[in-house]
Amino acid sequence: MIRYALHCDRGHDFESWFQSSSAYDSQVKRKLVTCPICGSAKVDKAIMAPRIASKKGRATPLPEPATTAAPEAAAAGSTSLMMAQERELRAKLKELRDHIVKNADNVGERFANEARAMHYGDKEHRPIYGEASPDEAKSLIDEGIEVSPLPTLPEDRN
Repeated sequence: MIRYALHCDRGHDFESWFQSSSAYDSQVKRKLVTCPICGSAKVDKAIMAPRIASKKGRATPLPEPATTAAPEAAAAGSTSLMMAQERELRAKLKELRDHIVKNADNVGERFANEARAMHYGDKEHRPIYGEASPDEAKSLIDEGIEVSPLPTLPEDRN
């Protein structure tokens, strides 16, 4: 992950994390990187100090990027943007999970056996979900059987 100090064409400074420099370039090109303060998609990298490890293996802290807006407003804008994105992602994951539960058969602990039987033609294909250990899931994938975990959300774990 790479943290970039960024600034928009309206003079707001902020920072964001990206998987790689090419991920940043791709997102900027598609106008997915926007200023959390004003929403402008005209964003460029700002000059930032490198993070250098000391002799003891600890990284020296980066100076906080300067902002032209009040820090409270910038933090609130960034936080509310992240909260909105998180709520949207959770809603989409819940919708996906609910669709699977509604339209597929829960085969429980028989999931690996049922998936294999369908893959090898011993049983008719149908949508299923169930439980599999990490080893069973890896074994299914190694055999070329497509499986995906059913999305779970924090409120599901209570």
